[in-house]
Amino acid sequence: MIKWAERLSAIARTGLAFTESLYEQERFEEILRVAAEIRISSSFSGEGFSIGELAADELFEIYRSQVGSGVPGYVTPKCAVAAVVKNDDGEILLVQRSDSGIWLYPTGWADIGYSASEVVVKEVAEETGIEVEPIKLIGVLDGMRRGFTAIPMYSLVFLCKVLGGSLKAHPLEVTDVGWFSRDNLPKPMPSLERWIPEIYRALDGEDVHAYFDLPRKQS
Repeated sequence: MIKWAERLSAIARTGLAFTESLYEQERFEEILRVAAEIRISSSFSGEGFSIGELAADELFEIYRSQVGSGVPGYVTPKCAVAAVVKNDDGEILLVQRSDSGIWLYPTGWADIGYSASEVVVKEVAEETGIEVEPIKLIGVLDGMRRGFTAIPMYSLVFLCKVLGGSLKAHPLEVTDVGWFSRDNLPKPMPSLERWIPEIYRALDGEDVHAYFDLPRKQS
């Protein structure tokens, strides 16, 4: 339901960005209202992530305020970058996110003005105090499909080498940070079970290709 709501809202917002027809604007706004109602209904039914105490009309206004014009208004998934980092003891670097409480590898939005690998270096240093060097891209993940984001998002995951630094949790973005062995991973963690073996293959030095979510079979 959440996936359908987000798809409908994206189609409607993109349509509003390009159309000059008043009739089409009214139709797209009606679709946007339906998307907001579905999204709110999904949250109250316990499906996926909560979006607080918003009413459908309030969510519609948020969606509507995000409409741009032309190509800048074309709605696409947001982009985040993440780092898989191992120390000399074979432990993986994880942070506990302050917004959700889940444990995850360091990750953050892809800031404008930086390359993806530059953002990785910046995010790891800011969130954990550890200095790293990106080695290779090992994953391109659909965040909504994997259940660790409430909005459409692609995550670019880089394998990184430790250069220095010491553990220091960011005071706002994370509540804890640490190194963990593969048989002692903290909880809760997002639904990464299918990809955990791929992570450790990369950490163990295997020449892995970038992992990505395969196309789903059409019903």
